[in-house]
Amino acid sequence: MNIALVDLPDQRSRLFPLTLTRPISDLKIGILSIREKWEKRLGQSLSFVTDDSLKALFPPIAESYDLIINAALCPDESLIHAIQNLRMDQSLYQNDLFIAAKGGFSYSQTPDISEEKVSYEDPLTHINRAWDMFLNNSEEIKKDFDLLTEGKTSAKIEDPHTIVYGAENVFLEEGVKIKAAILNAEKGPIYLAKDAEIQEGATIRGPFYLGEGSRINMNAKIREGSTIGPGCKIGGEISNSILYGNSNKAHDGFLGNSVLGEWCNLGADTNNSNLKNNYSNVEMWDELSQDYLDTGLQFCGLVMGDHSKAAINTMFNTGTTVGVCANVYGAGFPKKRIPSFTWGGVRSMLVYDFDKAMETVEIVMDRKNRSFTDEDRKLLKHIYETNSKAS
Repeated sequence: MNIALVDLPDQRSRLFPLTLTRPISDLKIGILSIREKWEKRLGQSLSFVTDDSLKALFPPIAESYDLIINAALCPDESLIHAIQNLRMDQSLYQNDLFIAAKGGFSYSQTPDISEEKVSYEDPLTHINRAWDMFLNNSEEIKKDFDLLTEGKTSAKIEDPHTIVYGAENVFLEEGVKIKAAILNAEKGPIYLAKDAEIQEGATIRGPFYLGEGSRINMNAKIREGSTIGPGCKIGGEISNSILYGNSNKAHDGFLGNSVLGEWCNLGADTNNSNLKNNYSNVEMWDELSQDYLDTGLQFCGLVMGDHSKAAINTMFNTGTTVGVCANVYGAGFPKKRIPSFTWGGVRSMLVYDFDKAMETVEIVMDRKNRSFTDEDRKLLKHIYETNSKAS
């Protein structure tokens, strides 16, 4: 059966700016991306049905599908059972939320609501907004941990000076290095991927995931519910946050209730606020309505798109959204909405010259032995041109 995870257009806007550079199902929550979660549970490869701007980098594996699933949903046993029980030309909904449909679909076809609708009543993990990612991250780490460690044996911690609480909830892949650290997995698992490193004095509380080849620097403090992708360097204090692959927060400073895309960098002593002084709900920029939206959350920090950077001592206000390829610097709090390809801070914000931005992208990727392809450049050019028209 050909199965596709489908990006619904409005949903992509709700997950701005992370979906500018990836399909919804490529978003990482917990240990795995949404697509990887479905593939592990279904035992087969799944295709992307996404925006045309992403098709070159995320090509479909088929041009027609027997089953399509909302890409913003994380799977569980109950949901999979309901989807597998669908008959031909039936669709699954929870109220007005499309979940899945079985039939014959072309690559560009959206679900046909005229099909026979089946109601789904059980709880859903729906990644509707960027903040849903860190809100659900702890539970998704737990579910992914169980999925990935079943029937496997963890490598041993050889260092006698490392203290571990809840050792049964700690899993190490091969090549992990730890010295004089504290790991507390009593309230949630800790998963350390291949060749990851935890340096002296670091303190980590689970649920937590550290990606392949990533490093936690000396004396770092990692609180519950955090995910660090592969190839990252992490220092300071992090709480309930997700950093995608090859992004760095290597120095002191606080990052909380936040999501950073790939290839981001936070300079030394960069901090973000995740709680307003008056304890009221945090508002964040909503790309769909082109206005600020009450998140309903007391704790909500920073959402940053791929390839964006912040200079030393940058201070991000509560509920800040930064687009793709932004370069943020200067004293004071910059605006809560920083568009893609913005250069500057409080005093002035200019359009980042595209060619200069690409020079930086290429240098950064080359440092990690990754090629900056023509397809990468075309996607960023598309974002640049779209951003220019919008402004």
